[in-house]
Amino acid sequence: MALAAMTAVLYGCGQHPAGSANRPPPSPSPTAPRLQSAAQLASALTAAETGIRSPSTPDARVAELAHQQQLAYLELAGHPDWLPAVLDAMPPTLKPAVQNNFDAMAGVAVLNPPLSSPPSWHVVAAPPPDQLLSYYREAEQAFGVPWQYLAAIHLIETSFSRIDSDSTAGAQGPMQFVPSTWAEYGQGDIHSTHDAILAAARYLQASGAPAQMAVAVHAYNPDDHYVTAVTAYAENMKADQRAFLGYYHWRVYVATRAGPTFLDPG
Repeated sequence: MALAAMTAVLYGCGQHPAGSANRPPPSPSPTAPRLQSAAQLASALTAAETGIRSPSTPDARVAELAHQQQLAYLELAGHPDWLPAVLDAMPPTLKPAVQNNFDAMAGVAVLNPPLSSPPSWHVVAAPPPDQLLSYYREAEQAFGVPWQYLAAIHLIETSFSRIDSDSTAGAQGPMQFVPSTWAEYGQGDIHSTHDAILAAARYLQASGAPAQMAVAVHAYNPDDHYVTAVTAYAENMKADQRAFLGYYHWRVYVATRAGPTFLDPG
């Protein structure tokens, strides 16, 4: 028994959440000026990745840096030929993170062709990051699934519970369970972030975690690109826990035929 395909969050893939027929499509948010070269991109990524990882960076600044980070990776995804030059210009300690993020976003992009228009999702505020970390760690302690994998799945599925919409395949809640799978592995409320994270860990454990994380993640969504994305994001959070804070502040993003669109709460 597997879960339904993930929702479209950063690039999205699989079955997209179904919007309400009575809700107009959200308006796109403006983006920052585009980076014009690999050198500019490397500089922007160095500043963002370094600032996010520094414990002395104020929370408000982390949020700003995370948005700059996200925009930079979106630009890199659009210029994959820049990757070697970008990596050459990065500090050695940051090169693995950049490669992982590139691999993750490129993998998810393959699964999500651009939409004709922004979807009419219900976008809400995410729970506080400390609260989410407590849920991930509770699940890790109970089922042995590394919390970083739960966070990566949560990021990809609903942008840390920001997308409050069912998928067209009927998947529901923050971790996108189909009701039949929830009936077997879920306890409590399918729309509860806490209950959904525990259910995801329970499902992953039943599918081979923690000994075979790739196998377990593939069972969650049977696509190699999905496994690549989850693993890459998880590896970055394993290497530095503060990478989670960067991902946490990434905005809901949709690729459309007219260009990138950010969707904010409301």
